[in-house]
Amino acid sequence: MDLLGDRVLELGPKPDASGPYKNFKLTRDEDGVAWLLFDRAGASANTLSADLIEELDKVLAELETARPTGLVVRSAKTSGFIAGADVNEFRGVTDAGAVETQINRAHAVIDRMEALRFPTVAVIHGFCLGGGLEVALACQMRIAIDDARFGFPEVMLGLHPGLGGTVRFTHLVNPMQAMTLMLTGKTIDARNARSLGLVDAVTQERHVRNAVKDAMSGRLTRARPGLLNTVLNLGPVRGLLASRMRAEAGKAAPEEHYPAPYALIDLWEKHGGDKAAMLNAEKASFARLMVTPTAQNLIRVFFLREQMKKLAGTGNKIAHVHVIGAGAMGGDIAAWCASQDMRVTLADMKPEPIAGAIKRASELFGKILRKRTDVRDALDRLMPDMQAEGVRNADLIIEAVPEKLELKQKVYAGLEPKMKPGAILATNTSSIPLQDLRTTLQKPERLLGLHFFNPVSRLQLVEVVSHDATDPQLLKEALAFVGAIDRLPLPVKSSPGFLVNRALTPYMLEAMVMLDEKVDKSVIDAAAKKFGMPMGPIELADQVGLDICLDVGDMLRSKFGDMLPPTPAWLREKVARGELGRKSGKGFYVWKDGKADTTASSPSAAPPSAEMIDRLILPMSNVCVACLREGIVDNADVVDGAVIFGTGYAPFRGGPLNYARSRGVENVVSALRALTEKFGGRFTPDAGWENFK
Repeated sequence: MDLLGDRVLELGPKPDASGPYKNFKLTRDEDGVAWLLFDRAGASANTLSADLIEELDKVLAELETARPTGLVVRSAKTSGFIAGADVNEFRGVTDAGAVETQINRAHAVIDRMEALRFPTVAVIHGFCLGGGLEVALACQMRIAIDDARFGFPEVMLGLHPGLGGTVRFTHLVNPMQAMTLMLTGKTIDARNARSLGLVDAVTQERHVRNAVKDAMSGRLTRARPGLLNTVLNLGPVRGLLASRMRAEAGKAAPEEHYPAPYALIDLWEKHGGDKAAMLNAEKASFARLMVTPTAQNLIRVFFLREQMKKLAGTGNKIAHVHVIGAGAMGGDIAAWCASQDMRVTLADMKPEPIAGAIKRASELFGKILRKRTDVRDALDRLMPDMQAEGVRNADLIIEAVPEKLELKQKVYAGLEPKMKPGAILATNTSSIPLQDLRTTLQKPERLLGLHFFNPVSRLQLVEVVSHDATDPQLLKEALAFVGAIDRLPLPVKSSPGFLVNRALTPYMLEAMVMLDEKVDKSVIDAAAKKFGMPMGPIELADQVGLDICLDVGDMLRSKFGDMLPPTPAWLREKVARGELGRKSGKGFYVWKDGKADTTASSPSAAPPSAEMIDRLILPMSNVCVACLREGIVDNADVVDGAVIFGTGYAPFRGGPLNYARSRGVENVVSALRALTEKFGGRFTPDAGWENFK
């Protein structure tokens, strides 16, 4: 046994540190069984790269020459089996032929592994994803440790499995279930993998030796493909099921924006009954997808996420969070923090909002936490606090009361004398500059912004807002806290609307102007979706809350004036009537069970025009350039990441600045000028375009 970190893994005989391989350790036990440990040099997790696969080929050649009685394939990393391909090798690829050549080489190695003439078993702990799962599928047997997670996340990168996974997976388990996992990119746990027939046994680490012995001696009961699998892989059945899959995929992602799911369905429909033909077709299909703008932009987004994770730094010092305001945002922030192991006290003036927040938290925990005991523990960490006693012990206080300057300052006046030394006072304001909020504080240096986005459990971004007097150490602690609750921090300088709301407001207000022009709301939303937005601006306004849209719009218009579309008078009337959108059950749409009823749209409405799409989308790119020029954010890549992770901006476009770059800056500027001439000064191109690359 080897002790790795705080976890003991059963790794067979003690590996020889001076072995011939850089990324593998190969030993044999007393029964003549070879133990092959994946141990990628200089990395905390195993990923498959071209050089690692080349080295695996040499290992397999050695095993073929001096045949063991069996082979156990394991990871020496505590983090898991293999986390998939090394995505670095996918960046900037433009030649599909070169990709196919490389994939051919990798396929040959995985095929060689599958063809070994002695029992082979993969022992899997932690994450087993993408290419890692394809390696496991090339073994004859799979034993999962009870913490294992399995999945094919390639679709998130605009790809499908490319090392034989499309074939081996659909032949091993029910192809409908296999295809669903590949089409959604979802992961499953060890028990689900066992019930699917993906793994043959689930065990605990201490029983690995015995499970391996059972596998080698033939005593392990293997998961075998049943008759149903064979039937579902027959040609006529595949045709029927494939058309159903395409219809389902169409609801989530149109083919013109996301070709990978459709390429995978085509692959299985055409070749699902012929293993050799499908393996061959998979290579060409994977290579074609790799060079598409969608895949390259989604790969870019993958790295933007990694870049933003690093902004959090390390060394979180926050253990107790006190949230003031148990409304939609405050309650959901409190619930999210409790789900991420934080102790949370939740205060409000009335008991009803707190009760509602606890109910929503319970529903959220039921969805995101796998064990009942975890749900119970999370609810125990979330404590109602009508007397606001939590303020005294909290490391971080998050104020989430309505967007009224005087109200927030009144809250601070009651809080500040009770706060312990070193505690952070954070506001979740979506638009009020911190320079205005801090004026009544005794210690303005401990005020900063932590601006979450709605819905808190789904949108990963948190804007971490500083002003010119913010204590740099507290800012560092706030960034680390955001990382500790599994969110992506965006450091921004305080300015009206910060980055994301400043970019989003013209998008939503322009939609209101179009409504004023008597354009049907379904057409406006369809224009945004045609571009690739997850929802249209009208539905988004309902989701955010029309009162918040109005507050943010007024705040930004007071600063930027005619650079924003006018706010229609009827929007104020709508808010005054209490038609606030999702939270009140009615806004532009009627909402039921958290979903908008979008069926009551005009059947005679014309399809959206290219000009309509530009009116909605280009101001977002324009604002992002302005924020860069003004120094509110200092990195163009991070701006793209923030708008994607904070608003759901079409990920396959790579962000509003990347979209402008790929469309051509001159083209974008001339389109903005044309819109300025036709619709007014709000479309004036920002001066920052002159230096934008």
